Amino acid sequence: MTSKERTRAAIEHRQPDRVPIDFGASFITGIHCSVIENLRRHYKLEPHPVKICEPYQMLGWVEDDLREVMGVDTTSILPNRTIFGFVNENWKPWRTPWGQDVLVSEHFQVEERADGIYIHPQGDRSAAPSGHLPKTGYFFDSIIRQGEIDEDHLKVEENMEEFGVMKAAEEEYWREQAELFRGSDRAVVTHLNGTALGDIALVPAPFLKEPKGVRDIAQWYMTVATDPDFVAELFDRQVEIALGNLAKLHEIAGDVIDIVVVCGTDFGTQESTFCSRTTYDDIWLPRYRRINDWIHRHTNWKTFKHSCGAIEGFLPGIIESGFDIINPVQCSAKGMDARLLKERHGDRITFWGGGVNTQKTLPFGTPEEVRAEVLDRCETFAPSGGFVFNAIHNVQALTPTENVVAMIEAVHSFNGGRA
Repeated sequence: MTSKERTRAAIEHRQPDRVPIDFGASFITGIHCSVIENLRRHYKLEPHPVKICEPYQMLGWVEDDLREVMGVDTTSILPNRTIFGFVNENWKPWRTPWGQDVLVSEHFQVEERADGIYIHPQGDRSAAPSGHLPKTGYFFDSIIRQGEIDEDHLKVEENMEEFGVMKAAEEEYWREQAELFRGSDRAVVTHLNGTALGDIALVPAPFLKEPKGVRDIAQWYMTVATDPDFVAELFDRQVEIALGNLAKLHEIAGDVIDIVVVCGTDFGTQESTFCSRTTYDDIWLPRYRRINDWIHRHTNWKTFKHSCGAIEGFLPGIIESGFDIINPVQCSAKGMDARLLKERHGDRITFWGGGVNTQKTLPFGTPEEVRAEVLDRCETFAPSGGFVFNAIHNVQALTPTENVVAMIEAVHSFNGGRA
């Protein structure tokens, strides 16, 4: 099987020739730039600065030579703008607070202060910063810039600024990317624009210069609980715009794309959930269903849902919403035992992730412990397809290189060795 065939077989619950692997195809299955540099050094690849493809989490671009040596089956068409609202182009050198020389977009505009690095939205230094990288940190945090709001008279329009019809520049970007990736033997993954529906990473709008509306994270969660009609109307209007953009995207690149990341909204914590299942069913499920139904009627794309945490009780609703894939499969959260997940839901949804714990085992375990956990997860999730190997969320800074290598080699060992 080609990588594309292997990945699609797994998603369609057919047994592939071996477990497909993803690293770097999305902003939730990526690798921190510092780890990428170490991996390139370990595999004796050409030394050069890592490109920061997603500055919010300081994720590095996994280039084709690294994909090849790791045995990765996926590739990615990244969004044409970063979470801070600028285009990645005309790369320039930058030294990180931890001393790594990387490449960033010319629009990556930051200032250093006593407590760390501040980044400006859309590369505009005249705008107030929208992100903060602490002095001893390894990624940016959003800066909450919510103005005064009248909780009794919220205006949907104020939370709609970032949603609009695809513009000519974005259409041209997609045409160029479609030509670059047409004929790829890897599974092509991309993020959809405007389908996130309450993704908490996007609510503060770090890509806008002066965001209006409900932008404080705590305020957003309160609004979901106290004013569900407002949230429902907002989502309805987002979906209408998104469906029009999906039609354009399909016209331009429909035959190139294999998997679309629809939404990264988290519903779970380590122990519980952010809302009730009833709230999910009332507010999210019918809107997700409209998006997924359109995609499945008009395209061959497979739809990808991300949610961290203890969401086992939400999986029936996520499946009913029409999603083909769930990520990151946080097996360490309450009720998320790998065997239970496979037994209860493994015939109806693909587990993309769950391969190793990135909070404990991968960063703090021994290579032997990493190997044992990876093999156990592959043995649990791989039978009858429905499994794409990835760590549980992004591989973080300070993760030992030997542990990342042990993770990759364990998957290949499970697969019977490298082809």
